[in-house]
Amino acid sequence: MEAKVAIPSAKAIIAYSLAQLWYSKGMRKGWIVVIVLFIILIAGAIALFVIPSKTSEDTSPTSTNPQSTGNPSVDALKDTIVVDAPAQNAQVTSPLAITGKARGNWYAEATAPIALLDQNGSVIAQGTIRAQGDWMTTDFVPFVGTLTYPDQPAGSVGTLVLTNDNPSGDPSRQKTLDIPVKF
Repeated sequence: MEAKVAIPSAKAIIAYSLAQLWYSKGMRKGWIVVIVLFIILIAGAIALFVIPSKTSEDTSPTSTNPQSTGNPSVDALKDTIVVDAPAQNAQVTSPLAITGKARGNWYAEATAPIALLDQNGSVIAQGTIRAQGDWMTTDFVPFVGTLTYPDQPAGSVGTLVLTNDNPSGDPSRQKTLDIPVKF
């Protein structure tokens, strides 16, 4: 008796091959989904536990001048530079003495630029403040400066502009403090 060997048809071979291909791609898709979900889970855990969250009440003493001045420029930089004179909206006369303290990284070679603007925003005087101590530190270092300017109309206003010395020229490192004054 002869044994009959079943020879699969071409349809059966194609169907079997497609089923194997479908199954293996489906498994790959399944593993990809599991791996992506694992990565998302790890990223979420890092965001939740590793990255510190900012609270609305920061109790750390970071400023030597904790009171709000109402001037966004002064408030934003109060832990970087503090101007003792002139005070905001102070009546000033020429020569204008500028004193205060700034962190050492405000200066370059112990100086930083300053300017006095009139009510139209035009520069009427410019110069530098000079650090009065070792400026190569991150601590506060006292400074002094003087600006001499022409007479201004009585009752007019101006702005004293203190700018950190930014030798890199990188705009993201540029900081400016505006102090309104009266002439």
